[in-house]
This record gives sequence, structure tokens and C-alpha cells, in this order.
Amino acid sequence: MAMPTPTLRPLSCWKSLLRHARHQKVATRSLTTYHKSVTFSKYEIPTPGASIEVTRKIKTYPPPQSPAQKFKEPLKDFTKHQISILDPTGARTHLFSKTNPEAAKVGDILLVRLKTGDPFAGVCINIRRRGVDTGILLRNELTRVGVEMWYKIYSPNVEGIEVVQRREKRARRARLTYLRKPKHDMGSVQNIVLAYQRSRGAMRGSVQEKKGGKKGKGKKK
Repeated sequence: MAMPTPTLRPLSCWKSLLRHARHQKVATRSLTTYHKSVTFSKYEIPTPGASIEVTRKIKTYPPPQSPAQKFKEPLKDFTKHQISILDPTGARTHLFSKTNPEAAKVGDILLVRLKTGDPFAGVCINIRRRGVDTGILLRNELTRVGVEMWYKIYSPNVEGIEVVQRREKRARRARLTYLRKPKHDMGSVQNIVLAYQRSRGAMRGSVQEKKGGKKGKGKKK
């Protein structure tokens, strides 16, 4: 009796079978991940394994208001807020405003009173308008030496700024740096400041006398 000989397959046949099995696994995996919602009628009984679509009302809230809508120009708003704190009356802003016809300009003699230290007066050479950092450059001569000082008009150390004398003609330049030359240097303005202070003192004395006279007349009656 002849023995049955086992069937032998080449190696390429096994490779094709393994490749086919691998592709079949990928296909079944993709079919299992595919989801399709099935809707049933009121009296239909769902089959096992079918997904049921359930609708739930979720409470939604409106998105918060964006600060960009309220503050369209944040830098300008911040500058206005700081100026309102440092200059509540708005007197210094009005004194150096371009729209004010009686504003302080370059070429005027200004007197800056400080809370700590002696006041300083000089010719205004430059006005730098930078919002809160707005400053003025004053030039004077002390002991025959030219001195220039920068002052921030909104600085808490500055108590007040007064216009001592205005320039007769409007300056054609925004910066009067040519006053540093000996030919155009005005020198010391101390005499002009002393005359201004005397006139202010005389005016205050006359006003106080008038008030005192009125009070005395009222008492006699």
C-alpha cells in the first residue's frame, strides 16, 4: 500500500497568504470603526448591536465680551486715565495744548515751582509732547554759566508752572537750539522773574486790601 505524500507549497505561496491575511485584518478593522447612526420608528424594535441616536438639550452660554470691543485704542485710554490722575483740573494740559491760543510756546519765559527744591525759571527752548511724558526744556544763565533743565509737566514733584513773559513774535522753529550760541543767547532772566514776582505781590496786596475794606465797611454798618 502506497503512503500519501504530503503536499509541499513554495515559499512565495506562504508570503501571498500572509499578505492576504494582513489586508483582511485591516479591512475588518476599518469596518468595525465605521459608525452609522440608525433611527427607528416609535414601534420598531432595534436589533442588537445597532446604535440609537439620543438628542439632549445642552445649556449653552454666550461668549464673554471681548475687551478689544470696549477698548479699541488701549494706549490712548491708558494715557487719558493717567493724565486724569496726575492733572485732575486739566490746567497743565490746557496750558500746553495746541488748540489753546494762549498756550505756552517756545521762546516764552516759564517759571517752574517744585515741591522739593528751589524754583527754576528760563527760556523755553523745546516742548516735547509725549502724552504723560510731556516735558519742557528751560535755559537760563546761573553765575555766567548756561544751564538747561528738563521738566515733566505731569511730574508729582512739579507744584506749578507759570508764564512769566511771552515772546513778542511767534518763533518760526519748534526748537530754539540756536539760543545756545553766544550771539543769540538771552543770558540771565533773573531780573525779569523778580519784576514778575513783584507785580504779582503788588496785585495780591491790592486784592487783600479791597477785601479788608469791604469787611470793615460791613462791620461799621
